[in-house]
Amino acid sequence: MKTELVTTLKRQATKILADLHASKEPVLITEHGQPSAYLLDVDDYEMMQSRIRILEGIAKGETAIHEGRILSHTKAQEKLSKWLK
Repeated sequence: MKTELVTTLKRQATKILADLHASKEPVLITEHGQPSAYLLDVDDYEMMQSRIRILEGIAKGETAIHEGRILSHTKAQEKLSKWLK
């Protein structure tokens, strides 16, 4: 991963963004020697957000299973039949 100073970002934003789009590699921005932010390509960011939503859905399903909030296949079909007509 590439690392840039915030002052370099201020001076060379166009170049840094062009490199980011070409390489698809995130850029870590530092201030006073400390990590401050990441620059990500828009497509990569949106893909990450999509994956997070999928993982959150899986986690909710696992929680429901552990809490016993489950239905048999037949019961689920009965409940869904109202919506599928």
